[in-house]
Amino acid sequence: MLVSVDPVHLGERIADWYAAGHRDLPWRRPGFPAWGTLVSELMLQQTPVARVIPALERWLARWPTPADLAAEPPGEAVRAWERLGYPRRALNLHGAATAIAERHGNEVPSDVDALLALPGVGPYTARAVAAFAYGIRTPVVDTNVRRVLARAVRGRGEAGPPRTAAELVEMEGLLPVDEARARLVNAGTMELGQTVCTARSPRCDECPVADLCAWRAAGYPAYDGPRAAVQKKYEGSDRQVRGLVLRELRGSDTPVPAHVVEGLWPDAVQLARAVDGLLRDRLVVRDGDDYALP
Repeated sequence: MLVSVDPVHLGERIADWYAAGHRDLPWRRPGFPAWGTLVSELMLQQTPVARVIPALERWLARWPTPADLAAEPPGEAVRAWERLGYPRRALNLHGAATAIAERHGNEVPSDVDALLALPGVGPYTARAVAAFAYGIRTPVVDTNVRRVLARAVRGRGEAGPPRTAAELVEMEGLLPVDEARARLVNAGTMELGQTVCTARSPRCDECPVADLCAWRAAGYPAYDGPRAAVQKKYEGSDRQVRGLVLRELRGSDTPVPAHVVEGLWPDAVQLARAVDGLLRDRLVVRDGDDYALP
């Protein structure tokens, strides 16, 4: 059964819930710099909040502005990334910092298009920085927001594969005209998906919009649509091998001999494939017969 939901009413209810109380996270505090927001958004992609907070604090203490990071070799960003995972994000941050220092006077731009022009900054990150650092009224859609939209607006138990354009329009419909309220809706919808409307065990009895939720009104029908791709397990994967190589290089102030790298993993073919991938991604460089961070 299709249930009609008033998106404006839904958005306002989420804004009120979020304004009444939410988790105290560094990037939500007054005066937190736009550079810190950009760093946190890239770190938070596929990495839990608890692991990001100490890494973010160390990063901003060392590089409080984009120019500070841009002045260092990109390999230092990779080294400082430590075990946050998906280390290409570190290179993206270094590239974005360099562009901000050179093109924008060391100030993170507020315009979504200008943010999108930065290396490694995609649609989600650009809108998140514009919305959360500068209060720009623009829809912000991540995995948690997609789940809330799917359930509360469309009455479906899962979001399925991304539908970026459609979901941005859908989220836009929840945003009040007032920029300050729109920011609360963006942050609140994300918080709702992270803490209440979770993927596996949604706490519907605690949900502030339960009476407005299309999925609840429809009787919580089982999801029968297409599913998003499932990530392959980490153990034994090329990702694990890449991580071992990077860990060895991060721990050395000098280039690491090839024979040391070759001893990191028993499958020589898989190791070679992983190293070749790191070289292509510019996370590792050759130094004669040795390997080093860029």
